[in-house]
Amino acid sequence: MKIVLVGFGMMNQMVKELIDKKQDMECIGIIGSRHARSLFDIGSDFDVIIDFSHPDYLNMIFEYVEKKSVALVLATTGYTQEQIESIRKLSLKAPIVYTANFSLGITVFQQILKQITPVLKDLFDVELIEKHHRQKLDAPSGTAKMLLEAMDGLEYRDRKYGREGDCRRGDEIGIHSIRGGSITGEHTVMFINEDEILEISHKAESKQVFASGALKAAEFAVKQTPGLYGMDDVLFQKR
Repeated sequence: MKIVLVGFGMMNQMVKELIDKKQDMECIGIIGSRHARSLFDIGSDFDVIIDFSHPDYLNMIFEYVEKKSVALVLATTGYTQEQIESIRKLSLKAPIVYTANFSLGITVFQQILKQITPVLKDLFDVELIEKHHRQKLDAPSGTAKMLLEAMDGLEYRDRKYGREGDCRRGDEIGIHSIRGGSITGEHTVMFINEDEILEISHKAESKQVFASGALKAAEFAVKQTPGLYGMDDVLFQKR
């Protein structure tokens, strides 16, 4: 499998290290400030693009994939709603795996929440806690938002982002963001009632889990027909 990387920060450096250890994969090009400027500058054909970069690269990626219909793994976050609509449009031309978190554990976490939330939603209060390193810009995290979306049947509850002052609990989900040090990523969902607490947690020990997940997504994408896929499709082979 021939791969081109868009962006060469910490994440795609990890991806390349993994590729170099595999006999059936080859990185044949890198797009970045110290590498090629465009996918059109790559001198030969390839199978899949893995993008850990910046939303500003999307137009260049769009133009290439629209013309070549090559598989695409989008690991960049922070897209505008207009850009997300462009990604959906592009998925009519090529297979795209797009998610805010490529961890296999988080994918399983989502599936667990989808199964248990309908059973517990009328009996338990729900709180979500996410922790990340001090440099992270957005709060709550994209992964926290994914977990909220996975809790089917709780869409009607208000989102309470932290608490301050006199604020008796209402019909809500409490969402709390912690930032400090070099925490890679920790997410916990708590189901709480008067007699018991069910707590589900995921902790990423290193960013390697995201690089490994992106490569697994690439292996999946090259075998698919055009469409927009998530990591649940990759892990559970639902399509």
